[in-house]
Amino acid sequence: MRKNIYKPLSIALLSLGLATSPLVMAKDSALPSLQQLKSSVVEAIKPKVDQSSAKKAREKRKEVISEAVTAIDQTFNALQALEENKSKEALADLEDVTGKLELILARDPELALAPMDVEVVTYDLFADLDTIKDVIEEAKDYMEDGEIQKARPLVENLASEMVFRTTSIPLATYPDAIKEVVPLIDEGKIEEAKTALQAALNTLVITTEIVPLPSLRAKYLIHSAEKLAETSDRTSKDNETLDELLKNAREQLKMGELLGYGSKKSYKPMYKQLDEIEKKVAGGKSGKGWFDKIKQQISEAF
Repeated sequence: MRKNIYKPLSIALLSLGLATSPLVMAKDSALPSLQQLKSSVVEAIKPKVDQSSAKKAREKRKEVISEAVTAIDQTFNALQALEENKSKEALADLEDVTGKLELILARDPELALAPMDVEVVTYDLFADLDTIKDVIEEAKDYMEDGEIQKARPLVENLASEMVFRTTSIPLATYPDAIKEVVPLIDEGKIEEAKTALQAALNTLVITTEIVPLPSLRAKYLIHSAEKLAETSDRTSKDNETLDELLKNAREQLKMGELLGYGSKKSYKPMYKQLDEIEKKVAGGKSGKGWFDKIKQQISEAF
């Protein structure tokens, strides 16, 4: 029996520059479009999450090889030249491609993939745990009834993550594929040459790295909670904030578990650690080293 979901669930999409825009839902989607307000302590760590995302993006972009970028640009130039029946220009472009690839291999003969582009996209899910559970159950109901296409948009939107997609040149095959195009051009087989070039471009490899946002937020919430827990002269307001930080860290971990980031088994020790920490800080007690284990668990799990 399908449930009607009235609680708000919304996805924000961030891409290249981290500009935010709402993800458009299908008209018959069961997902409401209203956005929930996040907890104040979650909002407080947003700059740290954004900084982490930006740092990771910078690191990924540093891996891009300029010669690989040029090689792909020149491949497209050669393809365009062939479209315009400019064989000499195409051959000159392909000569540049070969030269760039040889330079890359000369620097690192063991390199398998030469990164030439990095795309960074963040899917941010705004919903409470009950809403996520309801959406999962609704998707399951559709699946059980064989209504795959109705379940599909529900499942697609169950994500809260940073996605790093790196496009690379496969150095084991791409250079040879380019070299094989040259004789086709020399023989006047332009259509075959264009097909071969497009086939080479189709071999570009895309690798994906995913960083779950719930675990990243939990990490920073726990870091903030640790600072307060080490403070011996906490005020009543500090204690309330500490409780809120621990509560939200637990909720972020539960969200990660619901969304399938990691095995359910890996989350149980974290919840146990949070239980122990909550007992230790009760009544304004303070101490150091209480968060070491859960920080290690999060680091190892994600």
